[in-house]
Amino acid sequence: MHRKIKAKAQLIAKNPATKKALMSMKPAKTIWGFVGVIVFIIVPEIVAFIWGSEITQYAKEGLLITSSFMERQYYNLLVMLFEDGGSWFNLILGFALLVWLFF
Repeated sequence: MHRKIKAKAQLIAKNPATKKALMSMKPAKTIWGFVGVIVFIIVPEIVAFIWGSEITQYAKEGLLITSSFMERQYYNLLVMLFEDGGSWFNLILGFALLVWLFF
């Protein structure tokens, strides 16, 4: 069973379509690719690690006094994003994408 899974994984890795898919996912080697990885993946996780509990507390207090639908959705989104703090997986993924960007 183990050999069968290993052989299947090797076939997938050697497949030209797999290589093409990986290259299409690679960020462009431009300033925008670099800034995009930093701004959309790494910075939110760092903010969540540092100020996650304060942002969650602010949002929960805001939910108590809000009356409009859009504000309620905004505060719910903040709670959802920052309630559990930062994600080590996402932070490592962001740094892996930065490394992949330059190689």
